[in-house]
Amino acid sequence: MPTLHTYDYAVIRVVPRVEREEFINVGVIVSCPGAKHLEAAIELDVERLRAFAPTLDIEGLQPWLDAIVAICRGDTNAGPIAQLPARARFHFLTAKRSSVVQMSNTHVGRTAEPTGVVEHLMRKMVRVPA
Repeated sequence: MPTLHTYDYAVIRVVPRVEREEFINVGVIVSCPGAKHLEAAIELDVERLRAFAPTLDIEGLQPWLDAIVAICRGDTNAGPIAQLPARARFHFLTAKRSSVVQMSNTHVGRTAEPTGVVEHLMRKMVRVPA
C-alpha cells in the first residue's frame, strides 16, 4: 500500500475590485510537509481576465504572481520571506489580505504522489473545462 501524504492547498485568485469580492482563479499553492514539498503554479487566461476586468493592469499584476512562485521555490532573489522554512512560507503566502491577489481558504487533502497535486488542482480549480 502506498504511503499517503497529507497536504494543504489554497487557490490563488485575482480580485480586480476588492469591494465587489468577485474573482478569477489563476493558480494554486500546495504544501506537503511530509514530502518536503512546497509548490505554486500560475496560469493567466488573459482573454478571460480582460473580459472580466477590462481596466485591470495585467502586466502590473504579473510580478506579484511571479513572486508567489519564487517564494515557494525559495529563490534567493525573492527576498527574506523566501529564506524561511517551507511551512512558514506557505502560511505567509496564504494569510488573509485585502488586495488584488488573494488566496482562498486553505483546504486539506491526501495523496500518494505529492508532486502531482498541483497539476490535478490546476485542472480542477483553475483551468476552464473544455
